[in-house]
Amino acid sequence: MSGQKVLIVDDDYDTRTVVKTILVGSGYEVEEADSGQAALDALENFDPELIVLDVMMPGMSGYDVVVHLKQKPETQNIPIIMLTAKSEPEDLITGYKDYAVDYYIPKPFTTRQLLSGIELIIGPEDGTESDGSPEQ
Repeated sequence: MSGQKVLIVDDDYDTRTVVKTILVGSGYEVEEADSGQAALDALENFDPELIVLDVMMPGMSGYDVVVHLKQKPETQNIPIIMLTAKSEPEDLITGYKDYAVDYYIPKPFTTRQLLSGIELIIGPEDGTESDGSPEQ
């Protein structure tokens, strides 16, 4: 089975490596980008089900990337999880309200937080889909 595709965008090499290790170990197909522009370039050849995006990056911020993605029909519906050290309540409101991101995970994060957030947004990697009804 082919893994669900995730694009990781973070200027910090260590963060990208940790996230990639977790996701590849969980069956996801992963591409990395070390800047906002590199992320936009990567999307020309990679069609992810999800983007995990840092906010604070030199040059083009994560929010700038979101604006670019939302302007293009081919990328406007890709779910976005912000993975960032900006974790004040105002930061979350900005991400959700002003940029319509799908989920917000503050750094530092745990493996469970990351995988749970991804499953919440795009479903489990094993392909089983919830029917949406509450569990008994």
